[in-house]
Amino acid sequence: MKSDRLSHADYLWAFASLRASTGANSHYRQRRQHGDWHAAAQRNLFNRVIGQVYHCLQHRKLFDEHTAFPVATPTPEASAA
Repeated sequence: MKSDRLSHADYLWAFASLRASTGANSHYRQRRQHGDWHAAAQRNLFNRVIGQVYHCLQHRKLFDEHTAFPVATPTPEASAA
């Protein structure tokens, strides 16, 4: 059973994080580049953030954007090409 209020809150949270978080915006853009439509990329972003928040609550840790959205470093093979 789907809750419209919860679904709307998910949308707003993901939408706000696109402007407030560089890592979240980067994750969203990568999903879009790989073919996700806007709603699917936003839903994936929300699921990722909620999973990170759940992990923080379970382990009593503070949310860290750099841990939640690590910057991909190029491999030596990729940079040589």
